[in-house]
Amino acid sequence: MKALTRSSCALLTCAITSLAFAEPQVIPLWEGGAPGFENRRTEPEEARDYWVRNIHNPSITVFPAPKDKANGAAVLIIPGGGHRELVFKAEGVDAAEFLNNLGVTAFVLKHRLARETNSPYSLQIHPRQDAQRATRLIRSRAVGWKLDTNRIGVMGFSAGGEVAALLVYSPTAGDTNSVDSIERMDCHVDFQIVIYPGPLGVPTGPIPADAPPAFFLVAADDRGHVEPVLTQLEKYREARRPVEVHLYAKGGHGFNMGRRSKLATIKTWPQRLADWLADNGFLNPATTTVTNK
Repeated sequence: MKALTRSSCALLTCAITSLAFAEPQVIPLWEGGAPGFENRRTEPEEARDYWVRNIHNPSITVFPAPKDKANGAAVLIIPGGGHRELVFKAEGVDAAEFLNNLGVTAFVLKHRLARETNSPYSLQIHPRQDAQRATRLIRSRAVGWKLDTNRIGVMGFSAGGEVAALLVYSPTAGDTNSVDSIERMDCHVDFQIVIYPGPLGVPTGPIPADAPPAFFLVAADDRGHVEPVLTQLEKYREARRPVEVHLYAKGGHGFNMGRRSKLATIKTWPQRLADWLADNGFLNPATTTVTNK
């Protein structure tokens, strides 16, 4: 009996260890590859400790919220990287883990990179296409992931903030005549979180009258990234849409989730996001509608 008990314990330990270190699920946005580039979908990605390149088969990596914390909210995370690479760990995985702790299911997007050397992709077309498809895919599987379809947001860092803008400020209706059920889904988001965004993608005209509630954050010494936040703030105020902005005195660019910063304000900035999500009802299992004041 002792041998059997030890064997059972060993098996149980292995099972627990396997679960603890299980790789997150990766779902390609299109089963047969991105439209027009299907022949490139099998090309391997190039990955290092903190970045990913050579993305020709765009995907989402799924980080489900823990069952004991899950509240039904979800966020599509778009890492930065200047459209040449994706800072997948610090602005993808780390952000997903933070949101998971709040009970939010996270999906980290790997989109096609328009500024990578010899890239065949258009900055105005393919990242937007990938973000729209990812949002439609999330909405199409909301029941399986136990998501509240009134609390699905997007979070973008730097160049990822530009992609978020391309998603948020573009038409969102699905193609009702498509043979692809995912393409028939709407791709609107219910809130946006944008951290030190770049200038591309910010609308030149007014924002839509139904623009989602927004949270913007940037450091004042981040050259070239303050203006996109202030521009969107002005447009949100003109449209009388809910918006919150945090402008820190120092911090520079690329501080990610604040873990590596020596500045107390930057190190703790994610708490401001948690407060905003809670104050606006996005962490509440009972859907709360954000209204204008």
